[in-house]
Order: sequence, then structure tokens, then C-alpha cells
Amino acid sequence: MTSTSATGLLTHELIRLGGAASDKSDAIAQAGALLAAAGCVDPGYAQSMMRREAAANTFLGHGVAIPHGLVEDRAMVRRNGIAILQLPNGVEWNPGQTARLVVAIAAQSDAHLDVLRRLTRLLQDEDRLGRLFETDERSEIIAALQDEHQTAAQGASLGDLAVAFDWVVPYPSGLHARPAARWVETVRGFAAQVRVRRDAEAGDAKSLISLLQLGLKHGESVVVSANGSDAEAALAALRRVMDGLSVQEQADAAQAAARAAERAPDWSPPGAPAYIAGVAASPGLAIGTLRKVSAVEAEIPDRPVALTEGGAMLDAALSTTRFQLRALADDTARRVGESEAGIFRAQSELLNDTDLITLTCQLMVEGHGPAWAWNAAVDRIAAGLSALGNPVLAARAADLHDVGRRVLTVLEPTLKSDALSGLPDAPTVLVASDLSPSDTAALNIDKVAGLITALGGPTSHTAILARTLGLPAVVAAGSAVLDLADGATVIIDGQAGRLYLEPSEADVISASAWLEAQREVRERESEVRALPAVTRDGRRIEVAANINQAHQAAFALSQGAEGVGLMRTEFLFLEADHSPDEAEQFEAYCAMLDAMGGRPVIVRALDIGGDKQVAHLELPREDNPFLGVRGARLLLRRPELLEPQLRALYRAAAHRPGTLSIMFPMITSVSEVLALKAICARIRAEVGGPETPLGVMIEVPAAALQAESLARHIDFFSVGTNDLTQYVLAIDRQNPDLAAEADALHPAVLRLIHETVKGAEAHGKWVGVCGGLAGDPFGASLLAGLGVQELSTTPREAPAVKARLRDALWPDLRELAERALAAESAADVRALERRGA
Repeated sequence: MTSTSATGLLTHELIRLGGAASDKSDAIAQAGALLAAAGCVDPGYAQSMMRREAAANTFLGHGVAIPHGLVEDRAMVRRNGIAILQLPNGVEWNPGQTARLVVAIAAQSDAHLDVLRRLTRLLQDEDRLGRLFETDERSEIIAALQDEHQTAAQGASLGDLAVAFDWVVPYPSGLHARPAARWVETVRGFAAQVRVRRDAEAGDAKSLISLLQLGLKHGESVVVSANGSDAEAALAALRRVMDGLSVQEQADAAQAAARAAERAPDWSPPGAPAYIAGVAASPGLAIGTLRKVSAVEAEIPDRPVALTEGGAMLDAALSTTRFQLRALADDTARRVGESEAGIFRAQSELLNDTDLITLTCQLMVEGHGPAWAWNAAVDRIAAGLSALGNPVLAARAADLHDVGRRVLTVLEPTLKSDALSGLPDAPTVLVASDLSPSDTAALNIDKVAGLITALGGPTSHTAILARTLGLPAVVAAGSAVLDLADGATVIIDGQAGRLYLEPSEADVISASAWLEAQREVRERESEVRALPAVTRDGRRIEVAANINQAHQAAFALSQGAEGVGLMRTEFLFLEADHSPDEAEQFEAYCAMLDAMGGRPVIVRALDIGGDKQVAHLELPREDNPFLGVRGARLLLRRPELLEPQLRALYRAAAHRPGTLSIMFPMITSVSEVLALKAICARIRAEVGGPETPLGVMIEVPAAALQAESLARHIDFFSVGTNDLTQYVLAIDRQNPDLAAEADALHPAVLRLIHETVKGAEAHGKWVGVCGGLAGDPFGASLLAGLGVQELSTTPREAPAVKARLRDALWPDLRELAERALAAESAADVRALERRGA
């Protein structure tokens, strides 16, 4: 049976404006009469809709109800149709629920999904929805409910939209999830409808899945077009992003190739051990003990709830997962790199896909529970991607399953799996049917020596992460690997794509000798990285690392980090479905201090708000969270969050005396500092903790401008250049159209850092920088010249920063800083590097 378009379902004769109903039954009867009069249903269909109400609530929320018949009564539907009853004064649908727009559905198949998709979007546009409740134009309701996605998918048969440009895909790997997510982020900021067309196929540029389904390859030609009042601006912004990503994609591809070449092994076993061959995914050699990771195929419970309750549960689960993915992306960026972090930002965009949410809502409307409905929707859409026969899209289906599993475990916590917990300390080679990107990113590389999977491909995000982490990996090795016994000694060669089984003693000795030679090379490199950052004339700048978990410490130390300049404790909250108690936090802080072996560790108190929200904390919704209750403001308002954390920190300080410092985020006034110090003094006395240095973040202009006053009351400052740049330049750092302008090298930002240093020096206090600027060798040189004494970077950035500073002279750094302070723009500051200033 062919599906009727949304346009065909919506007709003037099926819309009644300015209606009134005495109760829900009356409203449903009127809507049923409209459908029957139009020949869409048998006269008894209204009774079927009432019986459906008894089985499941069809109130969507925000004044919209969608009554429809039972599945077993579909025979009463003669043709697909939708009746709309506008009730300006509303009718009580259920206690506390008022319907003002009744959308009655008669559907033999899934034709109504297009309208349901638009309704889902409208629920997020309350202003437009409010106009529909009172409009006297039927055409306005029809226009609102016509489906943009379906219109775009009809592609060339409709022609291109009003404004257009031609473009050839320059990305070496084609259009994959990370650049596609940036496209979507960009156009979602505009009202215009934006379409990407290749021949007779087209995709909605506001839908990540729709774009991915095009399967665009390198060198293919597309037409990008738009309609709407801001169509030209939308296309201009999108083209800037598309072209800019082209340069980044090619750079990433070259960097990946260089990394692979650096780690390519040149080894073969002297004997002839049996092996399983797969596809080489990440180069390297490792000897380890096999450990199978079995996917738990748990049955998804189907527990129907009222539609409003199910919708709220789904919305909360999606929000929680978005925050988790944001935290994972941030953590991955700090551990591995920004490009790899884009994997999880793209995954987060999948959660905004209207097709996925609509299908879940439809399954809930049909009487299924939220978890079951979500899982079925993910499976159906992922199957559609896999069925296209494109290996890149098949890998994106795996991403959809990965992010879908995260949402599912929020909806049903009993489905959480601990398959990767409890790994032995000895080097382990993990064997799995497949491994998700989020599992791969979280692997403890001190315990995991390599990966081999039965499924997967070399272009998967799991493979990309394995390469970046330096883990030998083989994928697509077939089901035979799943029959291997745990505990066997194996050798994995990620360059040759082989897993050697039952290697002889000679094979193991040979592989060990090769690995020892590589270790000696790395050790020589590490010795250089471990040298302090001392300028040629003796000025020392401490270089620390931004890390969040104890198991990341070993890598940070191997890259030359001299301590932890920023441990972000919000990760303890973002990755859990509850607030960690004092005991859990104490364990985490002690683990970090132990891992750093007596080196200094600065722990930042909980920094929630702005772009970092935690669903289980039930924070109030704010129109502008970046200017709302975040950082110190939240801590002072929520003692149940602050005090257990301080108790755990002071106890940890007693565990490793002299190594821990505490830092508070988003400080704007002296009164906040004094209030926090008083709480610290009380908590320290209660637990018998030692005197511990207290510092504050400089992230807003107010703090930088009163640095001298603040310095009287604290021990150190740490400048967060990312937030400081955002607040100084009034640019949302998450706005993709303005991202290039949010430059921390802007002279206004540098002048505030200079003011901070002067304020600190007046009272003999020191200043560090833990924002992104600290990890840029040129930016680090400027900061050092401004008088910053500590730089905290991602571990991978530390060697280059230290090398640049060791090659400098202190007077030259001071002169560079003075010239930057006198510059008129960020571009002028950057030009100083090109001129060798």
C-alpha cells in the first residue's frame, strides 16, 4: 500500500475553526463526524477513538491531542485522513490537561507519521502553536502541518528551492557524521528550509539522518538550496562551514596517515603460529591475554504509561544522554583530540532527529512503553541505514545503536552492562562482536593492549579512536574470534590485521624484543618531554595537564605533565544517574592523587550550568543558562552538592598532604569568595583536614577587573580562556556561525589576562591558565610573556608547548606580549607569529 503525502491528508473540509466542545467525548465525536462526512471512516470510528482513550492517553501536551482508533479497528478506515478541530477556549482532556487543537487521525498505514512529525516540531515552537489555536485561516494550519522533511526527500521532482549553489564534495571520506553534524548545527540556527540534492535524491539539511542517507562520496556534485526570509544568510553560513570543514577534513586525514606510519610495526613471527585474519584497523603490536566482552542481549521491557508521562520520560532521557555525550566529547578532546571528540558531538546530533523521535512517539501512541518504543525506533532507522549497502552508513548505524543504548539505559537502568569492568591488570586483548565508540573512548589503555572484533570496519568511529589511542586493532575478523577461550596468550598485529594464536616461546620472545626496542624509543622521547619548560635564560613555566580521571594520569605524565592543573569534577556527576556521595568522591580524588605520585593536583569544585546540565540535579530551566545560576552561584545555593564534595576533598588532602588544591568556578565577586572560604573553614575543621590552597577561576570580566581585590583572599588564579573569551566578546562559543570569531587571542581577552596577572602580583599570588589558549604553543608563549606562571593543557599538547618555551628567551616573550596587548584585532595578534615576533 502506498503512503499518502501529508499534503493529501490535510484538506480544508477536514478543518473546523472556532469550535467548542462540552467535554472530551464531545470533541472526539465532532472530530469523528468530520472524518465520516469526508468518507474517511465508518460512522463507528469515533467509538473506536474513545476506546483508544481508555487504553492510552492521546494528549501530546502543549494543548494538542491526537485521538485515533484502535489497531484492530483499522478496517473501519476507508481512506487516510486527518480531521482538525480548533477549540480556542479549550476542553479538558484529562484532569489538568486542556486541549485546544484536536488532531484526529484515521490511517491504514503510516501515512499520518508526516503530520505527527510536524506536530512533534510544533510542540517545541510554542509561539507558532499558540497562533494556530486562534487563527481564522485554515491554510495556516495546513502550512504548519505540511512536512518539510518529506518535501525535501522528493528531491529533484520538486526542483531546487529559491536560492541555491552548486558544490562538489571535497571530503576524503565523503559526507560522514562529523561534518554532517556541523552542517545541521549551522542551518538549525535559521528559519529557512535547506535542502541538499544529488540527482533525484535530496535530504533535509536540518536532519542528520536524512543527510547521511544520501551517502555522499568524495567528488560527487550536489545542489544546496533554501527557501525562506533568511535563505541567503543560511546558505552563506552553511557554505562557510562546508568549505572550512574541507580543509579540516584533509588535515585530519593527513594527520591520521602520519600517526599510522609512526606506529606501523615491522615484525613477523619467527615460527608459524596459527592466526585469525581480519581487516587492519589500527597499527601496532601487542602481547596479551584474551578477554571476551559479550554483548548482553537483554529483553527490553514493554511497560506502557500515559503518553504525557512517556513523553516526559523520553525527553528527560534524551537530555541526560546529551549531557553525557557532551561530557564524553569534552573528555575525549582533552585526552585524544578535538577531531575525535567530534564523534560524540555528532552522536549527540542524532538525538535531535525528528524521524527518530516521531517514530518513538508513534509507537508509544500505539500503546508501547517508552523504552521498548525507543529501542524499536532505533533498530528500525539503523536497519534502514545498514540496508543501503554503504559501509560508511553501516558504521553510522553502529553509532546510532551506541547512542540509542545510552538513552535506553537511562530509561531502563536495569539494562546497564558492566562488561568492561574488572579487567585484569595484566595486558589484555579484548575480543568482542563489536565495540561501541563510547566504550572504546573509555578504555583504560594501561590494561587494554589491543582489540579484535568480529564485525566493524576500518572507517568506524571505534577504529578511529583505537588508532588515536595507539591501540592495535583488527576488525571484521568473523565469528571465529568469538569462539576463542578467555585467558589464552595471543599476539595482535594491527598493521597486518592478524591475531596470532598459541604463539611459541620464540614468537613471544621475538615480539617482546620488538616491543622493548619501541619502548626504548618512546622512553628517549619521554625524557625530552619530561624536561621542564625553562627558557634559555632560566625563566620556568610549569606545564600541567587537564585530566578528569585517575587512569588518564599515566599518559599525561608520559607526555611531560608536571601535575594536574584542572580536574573537572562535573564528570563524576555527568556520567552517573545520581549525585556521587562523599565516599564515591573521596575514592575518586584519592585515586587521582595516588596516580600523580605526589605531584600537585588542582581539583575544581562542581561546575554545572551553562552548557553543562545534569538532569538528575533537577536544576531550573533558564532562558540563558550561561548568564544564570552556574558555577559558584549554584554551589552557594545548593549546600547538599557543595558540602559533601568539600568533605571528600579535605579528607583526600589528608590522604596525600601537600598535593591538593581546591579551585572554585565562575567567581564574580569578593562576597562569593568570602562565603565559600567560610564554608571551607567549617568543613575542614569538621573532618580534621589540612590547610589547603584555595583558588578561583577567572572566567568573567568582573573577576579579571577586580583581580587585586580577589587576590587578597585566595592563593592563586586560573584563567579559563574559553569562557572568558565568550563573555568578553559576547559570542556563544557553541554558535557554529560565530565560532571563528570567538578567538582567545583577541586583544580585549589578553588585556583582561594581563589585569589578572597584575592583580595577583600585587599580593604575591600566582596565575595559571587552563583554557584552550594554554595548549597552543604561540598562545602559551604570549601567556608566559604576560606573566602567567602555570599552563594546563591537554596531555597531547604538553610536549609542543614545553618545547616552544624552552627555545625562547624571557625578554622576547615579554616583548611579544606587549605587542599583542597593543594590537587592534585577533588577526593582528596572529600576524605576530607569522612575522616571528
